[in-house]
Amino acid sequence: MLFPKKVKYRKWQTMRRNPNRVGVATRGVTVAFGSFGLKAMEATRIRSNQIEAARKVLSRSVGKAGRLWIRIFPDMPYTKKPAEVKLGKGKGDLEGYVAPVLAGRIIFEVDGLAEPAAREALRKAGTKLPLKTKIVAR
Repeated sequence: MLFPKKVKYRKWQTMRRNPNRVGVATRGVTVAFGSFGLKAMEATRIRSNQIEAARKVLSRSVGKAGRLWIRIFPDMPYTKKPAEVKLGKGKGDLEGYVAPVLAGRIIFEVDGLAEPAAREALRKAGTKLPLKTKIVAR
């Protein structure tokens, strides 16, 4: 799974979002490396194990002929308190890392596949992610 080699701060603040303002990505919104891409249609956080599950599906479909790019990286830590622990007593322990993704962001890109095969591979990868996705071409 993906996670940073080294971090300056072990625990971050939550970075809550104003629900009245809709966040739309401005970076990473075009297919830059491959021919086809998987685009996020809503804003959410994607955990590193979800990225890994989608990557496994894509790498199986792409094989040695094609090429795969992961355009997001989980560098934001999230914490969780153990079950049945009362409130207070500090922040929970580090649980894992997430990649905050805004709507419009390209998550994966593939190249070297025929269009039907690429679309099917990206569709399968999109089912492993906790958000609505769309397949886009260059």
